[in-house]
Amino acid sequence: MRTVAQHLEACLAQVGPLPPLEVLLPDAVGCILAEDVASPFDLPVTDVSTIDGYAVRSVDIAGASADEPVYLRVIDEVRAGDVDPTSVIAETAVRIASGAPVPAGADAVVDLEDTDRDESNVQIKKLSLPGQNIRPRASDVEAYQNVLQEGQRIGARQIALLAGVGRLRVLVHPHPRVVVMSIGDELVEPGRIASPGAVFDANGHALAAAVADAGADTFRVNAVPDEHRILRQTIEDQLVRADLLITTGGLSYGAGDTVKEVLSPLGTVRFDSVAIAPGKHMGVGTVEDTPIFCLPGDPVTAQICYEVFVRPALRSMAGWSELYRTALTARVDRGWASPAGKREFVRVALSGAPAEGYVASVCGDPKDRLLSKLTEANALAVVPEDVTEVRAGDELVCMVLD
Repeated sequence: MRTVAQHLEACLAQVGPLPPLEVLLPDAVGCILAEDVASPFDLPVTDVSTIDGYAVRSVDIAGASADEPVYLRVIDEVRAGDVDPTSVIAETAVRIASGAPVPAGADAVVDLEDTDRDESNVQIKKLSLPGQNIRPRASDVEAYQNVLQEGQRIGARQIALLAGVGRLRVLVHPHPRVVVMSIGDELVEPGRIASPGAVFDANGHALAAAVADAGADTFRVNAVPDEHRILRQTIEDQLVRADLLITTGGLSYGAGDTVKEVLSPLGTVRFDSVAIAPGKHMGVGTVEDTPIFCLPGDPVTAQICYEVFVRPALRSMAGWSELYRTALTARVDRGWASPAGKREFVRVALSGAPAEGYVASVCGDPKDRLLSKLTEANALAVVPEDVTEVRAGDELVCMVLD
């Protein structure tokens, strides 16, 4: 029997960061950078005005006030994107838009609100100091300076910076493409009429949502029956679009469970009993060089095993350096018996704060695999293998889910 740590190690050993790929900016959102990014130019490329107003020489308006305004002749107007605007000379002003280049000779910009807005002979009602309302050249980014580092996640703010320094494409670790497949004759799609003995496919939908939430591109396959030929054909068909395959169900011992028999000739998948509760039989390996993780069929167990084993592997594939959920210590509100020799993951609802500490309220009986109680939880309390009795008030490490 494998320990949880051993099985996690085996899962991580099957994957790694996907090869870097150069993509367009819209396709880079949510990806991890695979390169350092430097700006090829200063940003801004020249001194620019931060407001709408008048570019002036500050010495010309040194005594300006509302009671004693200074009059300056307006010799030109400059807008954002203009090149080589007219130079400001003594006792003149240039009307200027926010973001426009500051004309030579000017060392300040007077706010439009502090003038009479005249277009030929403007009345300045307030003095401006040298440099006022001007963003200097290279004040944001200097040419050849690294603006983003390899390993950063690309979000809206990073996209703005990449576009601002002229990058249309960027090298990233792409989103993993993950195929999720539920297996079992008893499974039917939600929304259909279920015959006696049928079970709605909660697993396929839940795992596909979890994979998408982790930032991967998800392809969910409708439930596949326990029939060797169909299952084998479905797996082979999905390999063309998969960086990772996840199956759920078909791992119990019995004539109707065919996953092991089908996968054995296709790749190098190892099936083991894992010392985890809930859960037991799981598989990990490759099918034609594509990694595959085989999870149990019970929906609660499958989601917990996904959190423990699959999510860290997905983050590794996507290039993340931090693979695991945030963990914190909390006091449990009641006790229970924990299985000997197994690492148990128990549904809990965390409350509290860092200063006062956290309380983990157990959601239902830990022995019961109840979907309704899983939805009440925002964390999983981890009971070590050598603990068989948890008492109210005991402190446990908790994996934070939400």
